[in-house]
Amino acid sequence: MSVLVATSTSGEVVGTIAYKVLEGSEGHLRGMAVRPEWHGSGLSTSLLETAEDALSTAGCKAITLDTAEPLRTAIRFYEQNGYRPTGKVGYFFGMPLFEYSKSIG
Repeated sequence: MSVLVATSTSGEVVGTIAYKVLEGSEGHLRGMAVRPEWHGSGLSTSLLETAEDALSTAGCKAITLDTAEPLRTAIRFYEQNGYRPTGKVGYFFGMPLFEYSKSIG
């Protein structure tokens, strides 16, 4: 698992994203977060693109991620960036996690 950390000019952590290369030319995003005061600044897009570029360079042809129904803003963001629901549903402590996927490379 690789983790990217974005910091402000003062060194404060303002965003993170984690990603991993899986078997079968697939990458997986995990745990993206950006402080609310940085929403709309382009930081989320920059973190996502950096992770996608790293996964593409590693030979991945598709990227998956899991998200939950209450995270509507995150879901809209991922959909705007080309991610689509796969129909797969997992569970995390009883909460449904919906898988999204995007083809790359």
